[in-house]
Amino acid sequence: MNAQKIVSREEWTEARKALLVQEKELTRARDRLAEARRALPWVKLDKDYVFDGPNGKVSLADLFDGRSQLLVQHVMLAPGSQDICTGCAFGADHVDAARQHFENADLSYAAVSRAEPEHIAAVARRMGWKFNWVSSGNNSFNYDFGVSFTPEQLDNGTAEYNYAPLDFRMEDLHGMSVFAKNDAGEIFHTYSTYARGSEAAMSAFAFLDMVPKGRNEDGIMSWVRLHDEYEGGGSSCCHAA
Repeated sequence: MNAQKIVSREEWTEARKALLVQEKELTRARDRLAEARRALPWVKLDKDYVFDGPNGKVSLADLFDGRSQLLVQHVMLAPGSQDICTGCAFGADHVDAARQHFENADLSYAAVSRAEPEHIAAVARRMGWKFNWVSSGNNSFNYDFGVSFTPEQLDNGTAEYNYAPLDFRMEDLHGMSVFAKNDAGEIFHTYSTYARGSEAAMSAFAFLDMVPKGRNEDGIMSWVRLHDEYEGGGSSCCHAA
């Protein structure tokens, strides 16, 4: 931990008041950003996506589960892969507690990956996750929403991630996409975010950002592990299931 200047209580209070001005500016800026996000135009979906769930086939409409809004977390878990992305798992660890609240505010959640349903179910059991998690291995959902890329796209340089050319080679990446459904049953894509855009849903970072060591990183999320691997866990980005 860096050595900090030690001051009187009065000096500290003055410094804290100055920081509070900045915090309030950030809060107002965040409110304006959220308003602008909600004001984005929508795109009506022209495909009927069908996923493989733990109990059989489910449509995108089914994932709304009676609500009018759906947030999809694109989890990096590819067919045949024995790796679990620690960053995706870190984000997923926040979901079940939050669902108790946002499901009562007209929002449903589903995780989507290309892996086989049986493998998805095994990972969910290991991690103790109860949220809905389905496979898009038999449709184009991941590719259509910018988180999976064909070998041809990677070879010819046409793959794009986070609205820019992808400058490294990975077949699957992470993100979140939001959908709305009207009374007529029509489904619209309203928003997607990728890379660090999903940090807003990771409250563990909010706690760390308030303390002296902050996120205590040697590189982005360098200390993050699967939650059952913190005792003597490895240091790679992904871990075997």
